[in-house]
Amino acid sequence: MRRSAQLVISATVFVDLLGFTLILPALPFYASGLGATGVWFGALMSAYSVAQLVAAPLLGRLSDRYGRRPLVLLALAGSAASMTFPGLSTSLAGLLACRLLAGACGGSISVAQAYLADAVPAGRRTGAMAQLGAAIGLAFVIGPALGGVLAPLGFAACAYAAAGLAAANLMAALVWLPEPDRRPAEPHEAPAERRGSAPGVTGRPVALLAGSGFLAMAAFVGMETTLAFLGRDRYGWDATAIGLALAAAGLAMAVVQAGLVGWLARRWGDARVAAAGAVTMAACMAAVAVSVTWWQCLAAVCLLAAGHGLLTPAVSSLLAAAGPPEQRGARLGTGQSAGAAARIAGPAAAGLLFDAGAALPYLAGAAVAALAAVAVLAVPTLEHAGGEEKA
Repeated sequence: MRRSAQLVISATVFVDLLGFTLILPALPFYASGLGATGVWFGALMSAYSVAQLVAAPLLGRLSDRYGRRPLVLLALAGSAASMTFPGLSTSLAGLLACRLLAGACGGSISVAQAYLADAVPAGRRTGAMAQLGAAIGLAFVIGPALGGVLAPLGFAACAYAAAGLAAANLMAALVWLPEPDRRPAEPHEAPAERRGSAPGVTGRPVALLAGSGFLAMAAFVGMETTLAFLGRDRYGWDATAIGLALAAAGLAMAVVQAGLVGWLARRWGDARVAAAGAVTMAACMAAVAVSVTWWQCLAAVCLLAAGHGLLTPAVSSLLAAAGPPEQRGARLGTGQSAGAAARIAGPAAAGLLFDAGAALPYLAGAAVAALAAVAVLAVPTLEHAGGEEKA
């Protein structure tokens, strides 16, 4: 049951995000047709992360209280609505509301992570988190490509196709997605009554882990934001070359998360894997800053993505193990909220730094990623978390 539950929840998240990403290629043109200015378009693009920032901890806490399955189903229903209404919307305000709803439902990734943490044995937890991350990454590769194919049919066609996927996904989850059995606490996951009123939700380990996730995500999205300008100015890349470079990075991350992360975590422990990922990111950010040929830059970007692919599932697994299982959703929601905050702050900071110097976003990103490694290694439960993964 646990392996089938892992497959079903990963497929559920994949299809959900496939529908969401499908509308992205046509969204700028549709918004422009409604009279969107640069400010409006910026608001439309950031609305998703803002809503996810707020919703992820709330959905995680609700799943702790009412169960994982009901919250996953609720989020899928909201996703279907958020993809249906854009096709009917004739105003920018309506489109913004749809983006906010989509972002709120996107906060359900923390619920999916908590579902996996409940459903799979502790020794396979990091691998399961990595496979969920690979499913998310794959959706962000396939969805825009499919959206590009459908874009000539108009934005409404893209929106309704996405809504159809979401509705089918909801029906499939109703049939095939069971409520996971809550696994008993591991030795390092003390029951709630032994840790006070809100253990493992606001304590130092959670703050350090969420902080490391924020720092790593800020560095990564800073690279994504400025790579097009760096590639254009330094190597003469056009839009096609930029797209291929980012696709190669996404593929590198997916390959790492598809199988390598789980094996490394079982051998070395989550904390060491997360720290190694952060150090890899730091080195590769610096390498991008000083690269002199296009292939050096591309290799560094791909290794950077691989490092991020190591860090994110390991940090999620550490968050799942950082306190009692009955508060797992809240902790993972905090982690997702930190990532959403980074997706808001990171691009803005990187853009400002790039205006001051092309290498600055990458040098700053290297420093930030190094801090992420320090934060992970400073988690008090380092040895317990690593040992539990080897058990």
